[in-house]
Amino acid sequence: MSTVRHSVCPYDCPDTCGLLVEIENGRAVKIQGDPAHPFTRGTLCAKMAHYEQIVQAPGRLTRPLMRTGQKGSGQFVSISWDEAIEYIIQRWLEIIKKHGAEAILPYSFAGTMGLVQRNCGDAFFHKMGATRLLRTICSSAKGYGWKAVMGETLAPKPDEIKKSDCIILWGTNTLATNVHLTHELKEAKRRGARIFLIETYETPTAKIADRVILTRSGSDGALALGMMQYMVEAGLIDKNFIEQYVSGFDQFKDQVLSDYSLERVSLITGIAVNELESLARQYGEARAPFIVVGSGLSRYGNGAMTVRTITCLPALVGAWAKPGGGLLTSIATGSALPVNRITREDFLSKPTRIINMNKLGSVLNEVNHPPVMSLYVYHSNPVVIAPDQSKVVKGLQREDLFTIVHERFMTDTALYADLVLPATTSLEHPDIYRSYGHYCIQRTQALIPPVGQAKSNWEVFQLLAKGLGLTETYFSLSADELIDQLLDPPSSWLTDVDLSDLHEGKPIELPLQADYKMNFKTTSGKIELYNPKEVEKLPRYLEPYGGEEAYWLISSPSIYSLNSSFNELEALVKKKKGSYLLMNPDDAVDKGFIDEQEVIASNERGQVSFRLKVTPKIPRGAVVIEGLSWGKDVGKENLVNVLTSQRLTDQAEASTLYDVKVDVRPA
Repeated sequence: MSTVRHSVCPYDCPDTCGLLVEIENGRAVKIQGDPAHPFTRGTLCAKMAHYEQIVQAPGRLTRPLMRTGQKGSGQFVSISWDEAIEYIIQRWLEIIKKHGAEAILPYSFAGTMGLVQRNCGDAFFHKMGATRLLRTICSSAKGYGWKAVMGETLAPKPDEIKKSDCIILWGTNTLATNVHLTHELKEAKRRGARIFLIETYETPTAKIADRVILTRSGSDGALALGMMQYMVEAGLIDKNFIEQYVSGFDQFKDQVLSDYSLERVSLITGIAVNELESLARQYGEARAPFIVVGSGLSRYGNGAMTVRTITCLPALVGAWAKPGGGLLTSIATGSALPVNRITREDFLSKPTRIINMNKLGSVLNEVNHPPVMSLYVYHSNPVVIAPDQSKVVKGLQREDLFTIVHERFMTDTALYADLVLPATTSLEHPDIYRSYGHYCIQRTQALIPPVGQAKSNWEVFQLLAKGLGLTETYFSLSADELIDQLLDPPSSWLTDVDLSDLHEGKPIELPLQADYKMNFKTTSGKIELYNPKEVEKLPRYLEPYGGEEAYWLISSPSIYSLNSSFNELEALVKKKKGSYLLMNPDDAVDKGFIDEQEVIASNERGQVSFRLKVTPKIPRGAVVIEGLSWGKDVGKENLVNVLTSQRLTDQAEASTLYDVKVDVRPA
């Protein structure tokens, strides 16, 4: 007999889909979308449609493993959990005695988005006194850019889009990273809206756009400034809205915009003047224009300023006051479920050092005060996702580095571990989820027993806390009790929410006030084009880092994987058909390349081999790789992040994974 239970997609995606899981004899046998979910409405992406196959995949790790061969060789022997915990504690105590607790570094990111299982390690490492990790690899620059203009203003609900008549998808491959937004996009088109896609190459999302505009890598800020300068000159701005709700417009117009004629912007972006004029006019004349901003354009050296500049556009046309108008970067609902009740910064007896996760390669090889002597990796795969892969691997090969990896599968990173601990999936532990793409929250239960001897993050940290003799009551609480702490006392957002529905596992949409879009939560109470708190008081164009090489390297998401995740499912790996470098036909002719030949992309950091795919979807001067692979799936150790840099963005210390150039030669 089977039962159907509610759950949530745990991956790093704004959609945070509601799931219905069919359970039979303690196994998940079928996954479907939950039609009652207010945003995802019963549909799933190609990656999650067979999540039950991942949960029960043949490659699942089921027992703790201890390394027996060289690091990276994949040679391990099974041990018991008691032996694993005892060994970790012994090694850590030795390290702490010799180097201090800051010689221990946790490394995690977004392999699971559940608030408890993702964040519970912080409390443990705070109490230990370990080094803290600055987790900025994804979109912190994007968030910084939004806040520099809009402060803590709430982002618009995605269903605003269906009321818009002019939609710009700016640097977002929606079909790969936000597929459920297409519900709103299709409805808007049915009502007569036009959709523009601004991108660095013709992504799969181009098929849902009415017009595709390709801009040079890192030039999006100049494009936004050129649009605004044209709208000012053409009288396409809302002067009444600006006077009442916008701070610093005159300074912005006189000190910044006047320098960005369409002719200059055309030289920067590579977009023809007439195309720039047409885009600016259609945006300025729209009844209710709406912009969706992706994260990729923030992963350049100018990333925060680029997003800050684009965020100014709706202010000039008064889009915020119009049903269907606005701009969406991501949705912040942190105050609804205060995660500091999980992370417990109060456990820090003194401030410990902070290391940026983007700098892992340098940190493992160059930091000496104290050196990193132990790395604890959980729900992350830094060998694949971290920049400057060669340095990361070199650090992981250190024989004096004690590395523990808590994982579901034998990832590229796990191969370099001294101990590998088997982890649960989201169907095997309780958690609670919020989204950064809509305003729903949802609580989940463990629906099936753990596969083999797999344990959740929280269960392992409880064992480690016991081994270290930590006596705080916090470490004796169950995961469900930690979730209860997030809900009791309830935040102001939850005052009018039916918590009984939440406890039953149903998706709950957080309530918003009717005027939330016009409630500008900034210091001035207005949209701040001029922000006195910023070093750069006004938005302007900053150039990306770039390089001397010939081609911009664009690392784009694939519809068949999500960062390093989903490479554990063979059927999805096969659909990617290998590791391809995409190139424009004219560039290929200039280089004497033919389709399907082996080529090498290289720069000062290293080189990576690819199979070439020649396609007109790529503009001249750029090459593209879609999706991240595991080394075993493409038959090589060097992956695309051999080529990316540890340099950081202009603000918020985010990654510059897209701000990279390469040369290409025959293999």
